[in-house]
Amino acid sequence: MKVAIMQPYFLPYLGYWQLIESVDVFVVYDNIQFSKKGWFHRNNVLINGNKMLFSLPLKKDSDYLDVLDRYLAESSEKKINKILEKIKHAYKKAPFFSDAFPIIEDIFLYNEKNLFKYIYYSIIKICRYLAIDTKIVISSGIDIDHSLKSSEKVIAINKELNAKTYINAIGGQTLYDHSKFCNENIALLFLESEVPKYKQFNNEFISYLSIVDIMMFNSRDEIKEMLKKFKLKSKIS
Repeated sequence: MKVAIMQPYFLPYLGYWQLIESVDVFVVYDNIQFSKKGWFHRNNVLINGNKMLFSLPLKKDSDYLDVLDRYLAESSEKKINKILEKIKHAYKKAPFFSDAFPIIEDIFLYNEKNLFKYIYYSIIKICRYLAIDTKIVISSGIDIDHSLKSSEKVIAINKELNAKTYINAIGGQTLYDHSKFCNENIALLFLESEVPKYKQFNNEFISYLSIVDIMMFNSRDEIKEMLKKFKLKSKIS
């Protein structure tokens, strides 16, 4: 049993989906502190050949709340429609616009104010579009001591799910002690993502954009091949 655990990001880059594809169970945190500097509510798309950051409008609230306690702004529909219109205009001549845009439109227009539920819906929709059949589990529903922090919480989740292997994004290499996982008979691996170049109109290639960009310029079969473009590493190089 291979498990990965990640924060709920909104329409993240390819590596996030590679991580989901690489495991049997993907745990998405709902009881984790929201950070306005993170990727919970924002991402980059291609506008007129340039990287553009968009952000979902959020209700003003404490920065110490968990993501499950954050909400979209009451008047979010207007700004969300503006973001969607920019994406539509920017990608309308992309080769797979007719396939991808209805999915993206459905995600943006999802009638839900709770931020976690809104993001979770987008994760499920993209997984279905890409035929990723990994089981998705919400962290708060797992029977562990949720007051645990960092690696102790990660290990507890893995043990409860009977994981034999825990796969983390490559950026987390310095966060975990291999010996702690080894003591629990859990193999610790890190996924190093490769984002293959693909044609973006006639512009210089810009990588690490939202999955939106990849969906607009690539078929589902081509993206399925991209999902396999990663390496699993056991130690820091």
